[in-house]
Amino acid sequence: MRIFNTLGRTLQSFVPRDPGKIGMYVCGATVQSRPHLGHGRYAVVFDAVRNYLDWLGYDVTYVRNITDVDDKIIAAATDRGISIDDVVAEASTAFATAYRELGLRTPDVEPRATEHIAEMIEMIGKLIANGHAYESGGDVYFSVRGFEGYGKLSGRDIDELRSGARVESDEVKADPLDFALWKAAKPGEPTWDSPWGPGRPGWHIECSAMAQKYLGFGFDIHGGGNDLVFPHHENEVAQAEAAHGSEPFARYWMHNGMLTLSGEKMAKSTGHVIDLLEAVQTYPGLAVRLFYLRTHYRKPLDFSEEALADAVASLERLWAFRRRGPVAVEDEPDAETVRRFREAMEDDFDAAGALAAIFDAVREGNRRLDAGDDAGALFAAYDELAAVLGLIEPAVSLDDITAQIEQLAAARGIEGPSAHDLVDGLITLRVAARAERDWATADAIRAELTELGIRVEDTADGARWHRE
Repeated sequence: MRIFNTLGRTLQSFVPRDPGKIGMYVCGATVQSRPHLGHGRYAVVFDAVRNYLDWLGYDVTYVRNITDVDDKIIAAATDRGISIDDVVAEASTAFATAYRELGLRTPDVEPRATEHIAEMIEMIGKLIANGHAYESGGDVYFSVRGFEGYGKLSGRDIDELRSGARVESDEVKADPLDFALWKAAKPGEPTWDSPWGPGRPGWHIECSAMAQKYLGFGFDIHGGGNDLVFPHHENEVAQAEAAHGSEPFARYWMHNGMLTLSGEKMAKSTGHVIDLLEAVQTYPGLAVRLFYLRTHYRKPLDFSEEALADAVASLERLWAFRRRGPVAVEDEPDAETVRRFREAMEDDFDAAGALAAIFDAVREGNRRLDAGDDAGALFAAYDELAAVLGLIEPAVSLDDITAQIEQLAAARGIEGPSAHDLVDGLITLRVAARAERDWATADAIRAELTELGIRVEDTADGARWHRE
């Protein structure tokens, strides 16, 4: 397997720190407002990476943090005239809802910054003790020039950075490049006690402290959007390695490209965004997921209504194929499809290439079925590989209409242990009515189910139903 490592900017063979185990840390949401469509991309990309590594048999520990104390969160609370806790709770709920709709698995660990202040204070104390940080007026700053490797992740030249650096009026730094590890308390801001007085952590220190706590030093994969390479991830590397006294903090750095709208990066700061919750309510969440995966994760991805509509149609082609097969498939997965899928994913997690293998299998499977041939191996490959990319059609829930289904079934003398069985029984009754040319009964059953949002399709492989 090869991964494009931002640290070195080359494709590198992937060798885990510990055989058979993989630690992944992904920079998650800063919960200052609702997520936009760009936030969904990083979440889906690294969810698919995690799924693939799991499928290969690795023991994966997946950590995705939540930043719940930050300048932007404080500013949002001030602007809206509500508490910081209310901003965080509202935005956290919005992110969690959107992630669910996108089919994301829950991280193994989802640490919040405010729950790890002690670990941050401990790391800052080490940096002061070994001369890599200094206190100034209740603030604590990292000494950038004191860390020899600064710039190695982003490829930035430290002298060029200094020429463009500036110092805010309320900062007292030894060097304009130095960044805050701890910020002295200000009126109206959340504060914690520390050896340097009451205050709160800077943004960058949280990820270094939490990643090290849950994954140890030198863990395998650190992920995030490429807008985080500098300064956030560069600063993470510097402070973690300076505190630890060795390298590397993380072995492989993966960064996804930005989502753009008319060629411009989506960003909360500019208002140039499409709301993610609105997107997953307008389109099926897994169609949005497919939209993300159809472009290689490192490339920019431009949003358009046409692209999402095409993703909806493509997802339906996948699901329509699977509906033609049996519920349980006993065949071994088609070897050529699996080979092509693995070849793509092991070339820097090329999900677009992996999807091409799945769609080719679907086309061949439909051809075989139309010709009356067996497609069991292709159904088996589809079940296994579409699951890795998180694109399996969700099981239909009938919980909210169970009473209505029971009423329809009882009126026609159908019994069964579950709502699904009752719908199957109604479909069987409709098929029998059609065979007897009892069109009135067949049409009535179809109309009754349609009214409940259950779509019935007559195909060459028999009648199928699914919920719209």
